[in-house]
This record gives sequence, C-alpha cells and structure tokens, in this order.
Amino acid sequence: MPGTTIVEPLDLVGLQIPYHFRCPISLELMRDPVTVCTGQTYDRSSIESWVATGNTTCPVTRAPLSDFTFIPNHTLRRLIQDWCVANQAFGIQRIPTPKQPADPVMVRALLTQASAVSSPFQPRLSALRRLKGLARDSDKNQSVISSHDAREVLIDIVFSDTGSSELSVEALAVLVMFQLNESECESIGSDPNRVVYLSRMLFHSSIEVRINSASLIENVLSGTRSPDLRAQICNADEIFEGVVDILRNLNSYPRALRIGVRALFALCLVKQTRHKAVQAGAPAMLIDRLADLDKCEAERALATIELLCRIPSGCLAFAAHALTVPLLVKTILKISDRATEYAAGALMALCSESEGSQREAVSAGVLTQLLLLVQSDCTERAKRKAQMLLKLLRDSWPEDSIGNSDDFACREIVPF
Repeated sequence: MPGTTIVEPLDLVGLQIPYHFRCPISLELMRDPVTVCTGQTYDRSSIESWVATGNTTCPVTRAPLSDFTFIPNHTLRRLIQDWCVANQAFGIQRIPTPKQPADPVMVRALLTQASAVSSPFQPRLSALRRLKGLARDSDKNQSVISSHDAREVLIDIVFSDTGSSELSVEALAVLVMFQLNESECESIGSDPNRVVYLSRMLFHSSIEVRINSASLIENVLSGTRSPDLRAQICNADEIFEGVVDILRNLNSYPRALRIGVRALFALCLVKQTRHKAVQAGAPAMLIDRLADLDKCEAERALATIELLCRIPSGCLAFAAHALTVPLLVKTILKISDRATEYAAGALMALCSESEGSQREAVSAGVLTQLLLLVQSDCTERAKRKAQMLLKLLRDSWPEDSIGNSDDFACREIVPF
C-alpha cells in the first residue's frame, strides 16, 4: 500500500530502527513526530490517543502536561524520511510529509469570512472551499472546525443563501461532514421551507448536491426525537421520490448507494408515511440494489424491506418482484446475524400474506436455510422468526422434504 511504512519485518532482515526514531508509546517508527511541553517527542497519533483517554502527564517523564499543544518536529521527521530513503533496499518506504492540523485562528477567520453577508461573493465561496478541504483532510480538522460553532454558521448559509445557489451548495458539502445535535436537527426539521429546499435539492443537476441533500435529510431524521416532527419531514413533497431516484440512477456511485439506503431507512422508520416509499418505487430499487451493497448498508436495506413488508402495499410490491423471495432466502446466514433476522422477518410477512410467496420460498430452499438457522448461533429473535416461518410453511413442504433429511428432525427443532 503506497505510503505505508513496514515496521514488523525489520528484525527479520537485520535492520535496526534508530532508537530516537521510535515513538516511546507505540515503539514503532514515527510518521508525524511532535514535541510536547516537557520536551519529549512522540508520534502524533500515539500522544493524541494518550491524551484522549484522560491522561494528563508526559508518558516518559511523568511530569504534568501544562498544555496540550503538539509542536511538529520537522527536523526529526526529515531525518526519519532520509533514513527511509537510505534503506529502501530493505523494503522501507519513505513516510509522507504529514498535513498539519488546521490552525484554529485560520478556521475562525474562514468562518467569519464565509458568514459575512456584506462581503463579496468570491471571498465567501473561497472560504467555504478552504473549510471543505480542511475538513476532508482529517478528523482532527473536523474537530477543530466544529469547535468554532461551524455547524450553526453553515446551517445559516445553506438555508439563508438559497438565492446564491453556489454558496448554499458549498456550505451543504461542508455541513454533511459533521454530526448535528438535536437542537440543530430540530431547527432544520421544524422549518417547512428548509425541508422543502432539501427535498428540491434531491433533484439538483449536480450528483454531489443530490447525495449531500440526502445525507443531511438522514442526519436530521436520525437526530430528531419528536415523532410528529419526523412525520412532518417525511410528508415533504417528493422527498421519497428524490431518495429513491438516487438509488435508481446513481447506483454506479458507491457513496450515492450508501447515503441513499441510509436516508430511505431513516424515512421508513416513520410508520405513517411508509406507503409513500412504496409509491415511489422503493421495493423494486431495494431488491435490485441489494447485491451491490456492503455489509452495513445491506443490513439497512434488509431492515427497510422488513419495515415496508409490514404494510399491505409493501407486501404486494415485494411479492410482485420475481427476485424478492429468492434473494431473501439466499440472504439467510450469508451476511450477518442482523441481516438474517431482517430477511427472516420479511419472509414471514410475505408468506403470511401470500400462498404464492410460500411456494416460492419452499422452491428457493428456505426449509434447509431455516433449519440451519434454528441450530446456529444466530440471535434468539432470528430463531423465533425462523420457527414461526417453519410452522407457517408446514403445509407447503414437499411430502418427502423432511423424511429424506438425515441431518434434521423437524419435530425436535420446531414443536408444533
């Protein structure tokens, strides 16, 4: 992997790392040496972790740290880089020059510039782009930016400068990198004009703006406790259509898929408006995209499928898709315990409503999957769903399906 320093195999080739190049905490080659107020030098990531866990003393001297300013040791870093270059024959790669954390004074100045309504357009836009670049560089920078009330400033720009679309969408791109608190979520969700604006941005000509809008919608819904307020957000015109359209047309963008699934799941947690997800075509999109998702998002997609299967229109829509039942059967015990539980729950809902789904499930091999599930280490809730589904499907089993099985005795597993 480019830029990776190989430390573990060094002893195998007889190469000794100079003692003063090793971090006293991790004992590994330092990548970003910094000096603390006691004069000792550590790798930045190690000393930051040390302080983050509540330690207030210097690890080497045990002297109290009078301040927590970490000063880059450029001289030592250049010596380490030179040593890496000189030992390339041993498989050592030169450590990259680290990007320095954002200067709090500069961050404050950029936020002031960006929020200055009386300032010319271009300096404000430049300030927002600088902030976006800093936030993308590292979590540390995001922490520095957030500590200067950046979220409040950015929310104001996103929704107050809608007439200047470029400023609004640039501020939105920065805002979605931060987790909003409850009051910030409510300040957005309780204002119908703000929700309508975000819903409209789901159809923006820019792919990034569409994804960022969906991301902020998910953020706001997840951070809002009030059921009434969440229902109000979900009732916004075309909000479901916009999120589903991201899944439909931007499936070649991994971030679009990830954010689209998260936003749809957050929307579908509100029971009163789930029918809108069905009307927008969510069932077909979830089934069509399931195979493209990683573990985390596949779990969310399956949870959304189970939620939508709890309403009649959702059951009908999923049952009408030829791949729904086979995919759900195949998912059992394949992705994770949580995914298995959601898949079993969705199958239970579908098979309870349709004999056709029962026949499809049996034909897809659900019997073997469920018998394996009830004997697995999966969650008790998943096992209960499996037992209920086995009982439901009893009349749909082929006559010889159990009698010919040497591995399972159904009576011992599911007491009917």
